[in-house]
Amino acid sequence: MTQHSAGFDVRVRDLTVRFKRTTALDGAGFELPAGGIYGLLGRNGSGKTTLLAVLAALRRPDGGEVLVDGEAPFENARVMGGTVIVRESGDVLPTERVSTNLKYFAAMRPTWDADRAGELADLFELDLRKTVTDLSRGKRSALGAVIGLATRAPLTIFDEVYLGMDAPSRQLFYDQLLAEVVAHPRTVLLSSHLIGEIEHLLERVVILDAGRVVVAAETDELRARGVTVTGPATTVAAATDGLRVVGSRDLGPTRQVTVFDDLGDGALTSLGEHGLDLGPVPLQDLFIHLTGKDSR
Repeated sequence: MTQHSAGFDVRVRDLTVRFKRTTALDGAGFELPAGGIYGLLGRNGSGKTTLLAVLAALRRPDGGEVLVDGEAPFENARVMGGTVIVRESGDVLPTERVSTNLKYFAAMRPTWDADRAGELADLFELDLRKTVTDLSRGKRSALGAVIGLATRAPLTIFDEVYLGMDAPSRQLFYDQLLAEVVAHPRTVLLSSHLIGEIEHLLERVVILDAGRVVVAAETDELRARGVTVTGPATTVAAATDGLRVVGSRDLGPTRQVTVFDDLGDGALTSLGEHGLDLGPVPLQDLFIHLTGKDSR
């Protein structure tokens, strides 16, 4: 296989990973085309970190198939060389200076851009003379962001790396990520709990729940399948009969439900003809409903 300038594609089929008696991933499957920014969403314990470890060749699957750029990543030097994972826990030299860490990654990564790394370090106001252990949590997260962006790997994975940053720093990261992907296309996979903040970045979303893939779809398609329906409780119940209702709340005689279904123009027209108020559903709300106990 050849390395694509636009990044690596990812194909996961029936992936299973077990830790003794615990099944972390149970038949997970999805595809991500080469080139784009994608989101991996899931509650704590859903299997996100395990999945990312498999994609980054840090763990061998127990079952199923994982292909990155057409090849199994585990112990595959070419695929591993084109993949970088940056985790919130840090994959750096903690007792060394920031400058030493940047030189280390420059030596280890063939796609490293030293000029871009220096520019990003300035933007995030990183003190190159400090050791990593002397940095605040926010600055350690910023260092991870710099490494992930400057590596320019065909598959770049960020696992909650920006949680330690304050809001202005996170926005700086999002802006720089977009600029990077436009200038140097690659495949970027973001794992985050900050769904509302990253929603506008994502072309496609994979939602995990209890080790299984609940949804793997284009973000626009996902939004199109979600709608809130508000009106008198009895009217709402009758109008949404037969549709997949994933959330509901009542306020006196008024009911609002969240519908997640294949909603064509006919279904939306029918709901509107009942005099009901229809509204969009933010991705974060859909995620909450789809991974709730009732949905399971």
